[in-house]
Amino acid sequence: MFPTSKSLLERLRDRGDDQAWQRFLAVYEAWLRGWLSRHDLQPADVEDVLQEVLAIVSEKLPRFVHNGQPGAFRSWLRMILTNRVRHFLRGRRNRQAALPSQPLADWLDQLADPNSALARQWDQEHDEQLVRRMLACIRAEFHPTTWQVFHMLVLEDRPAAEVALHFQLQPNAVYVAKSRVLARLREELRGLLDS
Repeated sequence: MFPTSKSLLERLRDRGDDQAWQRFLAVYEAWLRGWLSRHDLQPADVEDVLQEVLAIVSEKLPRFVHNGQPGAFRSWLRMILTNRVRHFLRGRRNRQAALPSQPLADWLDQLADPNSALARQWDQEHDEQLVRRMLACIRAEFHPTTWQVFHMLVLEDRPAAEVALHFQLQPNAVYVAKSRVLARLREELRGLLDS
């Protein structure tokens, strides 16, 4: 268990909290790389842009103020990614000035528009991957039986009576296990994920 009850977002304001930054990278790095890899970028360019995105997040996150609106953090992150890719593509176009001019990628306009299907896809994938990766991060904080009970009850959507019978527990113990894991998950996700 973490020695503090602060959410990951709150902990990331302290640039010296290496554990929080490692957790952030474990949760976000592969997902952001995946988004960049789907579009107009070569693998080396993906890595360059990803490093720029992460550097900007590190620089600006201590000043990020959550406005209380659903999806504020994921929207902020989406705009950073969009702006860095635009900057990269403009730079690439300027370096290749001898080639015919091509418009900046259409997917960036779609991603920047919060009402577009691509922005909605970003939001949905953000929430799904965030929960999945954060569950993987907190799993070690729980006794294996507690985790297995939670997994069967919540992730496999098995009936509480079946889970209790499987582990030879009282039904109340099954709900306690579920509650403990969900409380820890909510604590870690506060500010990163809509309620």
